[in-house]
Amino acid sequence: MLEAKIDPASDPLAIAGRSFRSRLIVGTGKYKSVAETEEALVRSGAEIVTVALRRVDLNDRSSGSLMALLLRSGEGSSGKGPRWTLLPNTAGCFTADEAVRTLRLARELGIADLVKLEVIGDKETLYPDNEETLVAAKVLVAEGFNVLPYCIDDPIVCRKLEDVGCAAVMPLAAPIGSGLGIRNPHNLAIILERARVPVIVDAGVGTASDAAVAMELGCQGVLMNTAIAHARDPGLMADAMREAVSAGRKAFLAGRMPKSRYANASSPSRGLIE
Repeated sequence: MLEAKIDPASDPLAIAGRSFRSRLIVGTGKYKSVAETEEALVRSGAEIVTVALRRVDLNDRSSGSLMALLLRSGEGSSGKGPRWTLLPNTAGCFTADEAVRTLRLARELGIADLVKLEVIGDKETLYPDNEETLVAAKVLVAEGFNVLPYCIDDPIVCRKLEDVGCAAVMPLAAPIGSGLGIRNPHNLAIILERARVPVIVDAGVGTASDAAVAMELGCQGVLMNTAIAHARDPGLMADAMREAVSAGRKAFLAGRMPKSRYANASSPSRGLIE
């Protein structure tokens, strides 16, 4: 009996009851200009984009501003409306209280459908503070936020965040902005094996092959900023990342061949002409 084939075209990323065609989420910081930001966002094909609430003037909707770009109308994932779904994040927050207050502000401004929770525990490594992240997540979920927390690649922390009601978990691949790629695929595999919510790799991706590996492991999405913004040609790297995420997802759905210690001839040995 033949197995039913999976059609990649009907394989959306589902988060908190919403569906997105693209599994690539991109940030809006570190670009040289708003025009460069726009080119990268468009070429990436991303439908969800992050914006740092503490580093952007959310009230500046003047022509040429970042917020004017992000709120521009277009053909979004749910039809006509803003081109991108904004994912406000709490970058720069070091306590649960700071993060909660920051996202409450985003809600007042009407841009807090989905939120990225980021509570930093160390200024040098930018590793998350797991305890403060859990405290903030509990409060935000109770207040009705759809929370996507940035966290360490620890299966226990991911399980606890899932248990408090987070809509997804976002373990790092490597330190933020490092470009080191996936340092611990084993931990990611365990997280994926146990998770009941989407697992989105967040931080550390440096190039297209890193994104493809994350998707081949089974991650439901990849979030990145520096890998595109600090590339020599951000627009071209955005193209590459879009294609890598798509290819990695298709490879995961296809199911890779089993690994073998020894060679396995491509041509059968039976029926050879003597």
